[in-house]
Amino acid sequence: MTRRTEWPGSEDEIDSAAGDAETRSGRRGRHGREDSGGSSSSRAESGPPRTPEEQARAICLRLLTGNPRTRKQLEDALRRRGIPEEAADEVLSRFEDVGLIDDAAFADAWVESRHHGRGLARRALARELRTKGVDSALIDVAVGRLDSEQEESTARELVDRKLRATRGLDREKRLRRLAGMLARKGYPEGLALRVVKQALEEEGEDPDLLEQHGLLDS
Repeated sequence: MTRRTEWPGSEDEIDSAAGDAETRSGRRGRHGREDSGGSSSSRAESGPPRTPEEQARAICLRLLTGNPRTRKQLEDALRRRGIPEEAADEVLSRFEDVGLIDDAAFADAWVESRHHGRGLARRALARELRTKGVDSALIDVAVGRLDSEQEESTARELVDRKLRATRGLDREKRLRRLAGMLARKGYPEGLALRVVKQALEEEGEDPDLLEQHGLLDS
């Protein structure tokens, strides 16, 4: 069975996970035991206060467990936890050096997952990656892996799945609903209208009547 990639949720969820990581690791002594705070020997085992770099590493490792993150997402999480910028930058750069942070791989996986899973077009995918802090050059490479033929094929599949649900509506409502669905997923207007027109024609709609609405000019 193929394991579905679980992508990070909201920034609040990321921040909550970071807080959990800092709290848990802060309770542990050098031997990995939880410090109950009840005895002086337990407190002695915990050693000196943790450095900002140690805190940053613990937070990042917790956030990266099970979910890929961009450098910007981790950077934002560390800043919200009060980690000094210099310490955060040192840890994040080290994580990049060893491959624990890889924005190019993140972008490629994001495009693959969101296009095939949600049917998002290149424009929507690029917009999402920008919100994750991915560099524009990396975004261009990742979304460029989707060619026009693949994008149009996915648009047709989306329309085919929704077509039956629009039956019974008047022609204009069907046009607007189907084209609007594609537009929300980032498909260019010309492509969206062309795909909808072809789907409705194949279903038996009169192409001359469709053109009268002025929505299907290609």
